[in-house]
Parts: sequence; C-alpha cells; structure tokens
Amino acid sequence: MIIKKISSSVNHGLLALILVLTLPALATALASDDECKRISDKLASVTLEECLLSQLEQASAYSSVGSPILFKDYTPVEGRLPLGRVLLIGGIHGDEYSSVSIVFKWMNTLNEHHSGLFHWRILPLLNPDGLLAEKSQRMNSNNVDLNRNFPMQDWQNATRDYWENITKRNPRRFPGNYAVSESETQYLVDEIQRFQPDVIVAVHAPHGIVDYDGPKNGPYKLGRLYLNLLGTYPGSLGNYAGVQLEIPVVTIELPYAGIMPKPSEVAHIWRDLVGWLRKNIGANQETDPS
Repeated sequence: MIIKKISSSVNHGLLALILVLTLPALATALASDDECKRISDKLASVTLEECLLSQLEQASAYSSVGSPILFKDYTPVEGRLPLGRVLLIGGIHGDEYSSVSIVFKWMNTLNEHHSGLFHWRILPLLNPDGLLAEKSQRMNSNNVDLNRNFPMQDWQNATRDYWENITKRNPRRFPGNYAVSESETQYLVDEIQRFQPDVIVAVHAPHGIVDYDGPKNGPYKLGRLYLNLLGTYPGSLGNYAGVQLEIPVVTIELPYAGIMPKPSEVAHIWRDLVGWLRKNIGANQETDPS
C-alpha cells in the first residue's frame, strides 16, 4: 500500500513536471499557428501551409496590442563556421505587403537549402498590428512610424524638426512621443544587441531600389534593383544601426507594396544578396566553397 502511494506521488510529480516543461512550448506553438492563420488570411501570396512549415518561434516581445512577434533562426551547421550573422527584417511598415511575402519566399529557400554559410535570424513581420489591422497601415497600432522611432543623438529635436518642417506633420511619418516608445522598436533594439548581426537587411516598398547605410559600400545591384541612396532619416533603422552602430544596413525597396515580384526576380534578388554577403562578411574565414 505504501509503495502504491509513493508510486502515485512520483507519477503525479512527473506529470506536473512534464506539464511545466511542455505547456509554455505548446502555448508558443499555438500562438505561432494563430499568427500564421492571420497572416495567410491577409496576404494572398503567403499560404497557411508555408507559414506553418517555417516553424516560426515566438519572440520575447509583443506588439503594442499584444500580438506575438515571430522569428526564425537558421543556425550554424555542425562542422562549418558561418561567415557571419545576418538579421533579415520584413514588415516594418504594415501596408508594404510585398516586404512580408518575399521574406516567406526566402525562408522557403532556406528551409530546403540552408547550408550554414550564414547564421540567419529572420523577422518576417515586425509590425503585425499595422499589417493585420482591418485596413492595413504603415504605422503600428499607436499610429507611430516604427522607422522613425529608433534612438539617436538629440532624437527629440531631430525627429520633430523633420516631421513638422519636412513632412508637414504627415501622420504616416509620426515618430512617436519619445525614442523607442514602441514595444516593436524596443524589441528590435534589444535584438540587435543580443544577436550582434554583421549585416542587417530590411525589406521595404515601393521605391524599386537598393538603399544602404553603414561603413564601406552597399551592393550595387540586387536583381533588377540598383543602388540609389535615399538619405538617412532621423530615427530610422539605417540611422540607428548603420550610422551610429556602424552595422551595414541593406534596405531592399521592392517596386510595389501590393504586388510581389515574379518568382524569377525573387530568386535573382536572393542570389545577388547572398553573393554580396559572401564577399563582404568575413570573407577571410571561408574555407568551404559550397
């Protein structure tokens, strides 16, 4: 009888431990699945299946209204030293649909062909509230342009002057009330510190060019997109990471916000990007040409 009680106690304790260990992971997986459903319902070019197959994880941060921010790590491969760490970001502006969709297409490629050449950390949608609103908008749910909310010296005066005198208080360009006021921006600032990327790639639309901020030179051409510097805006990611932290920031401006490039062009941009990264990140470390 005593042995049965002990056995029962152990079994209950083991069950409790299993629940403690598995419930958070299950909750995270369910949140990821729910977000995939919302994303695929919004974007005709992203299917629920391909989003689920990407096995996105929930970051330690949420949007301003509590939507999970998702990411995917393509980690180093055993026996191969990666050339460097690349942070790839889509959907900083919620109404730039193609900037999210194309990241999912590139994740499809990595799902099949990740060789460990780089350690990728991918955020396909930094601004879920902007995209997933009933009517998608550039800003987040607080009507803040996330790409004007990053910290910089004299942020208050620089961003205010630009917003009031250059954009004439354009609500689509509102930088927020103070630097890093938004949970999405705070997450990305923290993530850059944690991940320590060698290069940041941000996807936008619809200028149809390649923009660049940071040391040395950016890629001259990615697919049919050519380098054409737009300038560095107060409070932008390029200003924060490229100018202040001196991390190369490649901004891919797709030609259309609501229309995806053809599959051949999606692949062409990717090949050119990987080629540029290969030549410009830790080239001296590479020993395996494959």
